[in-house]
Amino acid sequence: MNVAYRRKRITAFLHPELDPQNTGYQITQSLMALGSGGLFGQGLGQGKQKLFYLPEAHTDFILAVIGEELGFIGIIVTIGLFFLLIMKSFRVAAETKDTFGRFLALGIAVLLGVESTFNMAVVTGMMPTKGLALPFISYGGSSLVISMFAVGILLNISSKKV
Repeated sequence: MNVAYRRKRITAFLHPELDPQNTGYQITQSLMALGSGGLFGQGLGQGKQKLFYLPEAHTDFILAVIGEELGFIGIIVTIGLFFLLIMKSFRVAAETKDTFGRFLALGIAVLLGVESTFNMAVVTGMMPTKGLALPFISYGGSSLVISMFAVGILLNISSKKV
């Protein structure tokens, strides 16, 4: 049983600096983008990592681009907006009288919360790279469509609090 590739993936996650040109390249570039943004960022559209260095910057690693261009403040605003969306989803679930609607709203809140949390954890190096999109922000058709359908259903549930 060949386990060398598994060992490489674990090593790349735990110590991306050991192989920054190969297995640790993506997370190393993501952390460099986040670090170069500082508190206020380099300015909207002024980031350099997305141009030549960070692969798939427009999809899985869009938070690194936000961090580079809008800084720590931009990341905090993004996290705050997701937190607000998820808390409002939980509120809809709590206020709905219909049992099915309650569980559906709860499921949508968990779906959006877990997906956004996992993406943010991957971009910051706290989890191995998985390929999950950041809802509503990452470029991608299927994730965006599903997220929009989910929020549409959530809005429908919130309008019928009977």
